[in-house]
Amino acid sequence: MGLKHNYSIEPEEIILIHDREVNIFNITGENIDKKVVEEFGEEWLRFSDFNDENIKSAAEEYFDIVDDTILNKQTYALDIGCGTGRWTRYLSSRAGFIEAVDPSNAIFAAAKILKDKDNIRLARASVETLPFEDETFDFVMSIGVLHHIPDTAQAMRDCVKKVKKGGHFYVYLYYNLEKRGPVFTGLFKLSDLIRSGICRLPGNLKKIVCDILAVTVYMPLVLSVKLLYFLGLSKLAKRMPLSAYHNKSFFIIRNDALDRFGTRLEQRFSAKEIYDMMESAGLTNVILSHGVPYYHAIGKKV
Repeated sequence: MGLKHNYSIEPEEIILIHDREVNIFNITGENIDKKVVEEFGEEWLRFSDFNDENIKSAAEEYFDIVDDTILNKQTYALDIGCGTGRWTRYLSSRAGFIEAVDPSNAIFAAAKILKDKDNIRLARASVETLPFEDETFDFVMSIGVLHHIPDTAQAMRDCVKKVKKGGHFYVYLYYNLEKRGPVFTGLFKLSDLIRSGICRLPGNLKKIVCDILAVTVYMPLVLSVKLLYFLGLSKLAKRMPLSAYHNKSFFIIRNDALDRFGTRLEQRFSAKEIYDMMESAGLTNVILSHGVPYYHAIGKKV
């Protein structure tokens, strides 16, 4: 594939897994919480059996603002914090070549889910050790990752450095519930207090507790939302907590329960804060989607 570039530095080693090469680079830098990285690696190795139907149902919401002028067969793309590689897999049929990078052992789960894709290369590296020259990529994305990094704004600047002039950077960051009412925000603050305890549990116990929450908290709310949609009360349904899960599988719900309550580092941002971060990183024509998931946005490099 002619789009693929050589790495800017040589990998420390190359591991063959699921008939795929995973290039291993040193994970260093100040802007990384290695405990968080380790825990996400454990999570994604546990939840790695995504099928194409599960991926498609979620991806169509994430990529509503990415059209064929931005991503096409001539696009050299980079997925930073790829996790299991599910978004990389979804976009593999649209892009020319994708570099999938993650700092955790989740990259080995990505090797499994991407084993039949020949326009993807895998690397374990952090935002600060990306093995590519600046201004290399037509399209760079980081989905649900940068809010788990201590300095999100700096991490975004490091990502945007890798985008060519005229290229695009796409990001999904947790929103701070700025448009929600007091009941919703009160429930969130309670859940955040619970998260602060659960995230410190031993690994296996944490997974069990999050599975219990998926059954006892997530599912009743999701079923209530489904009922409201069935009754034709869509406006009310959309205002309910966890309304975005009404069309998601139980596997996705279990995964997201662990993702939500299992992490010890989580930051949330307003729309303005995301705009400001993207513009400060050197992006213009920023488009922030007002559809779920909140917030996903894209900008063009000046």
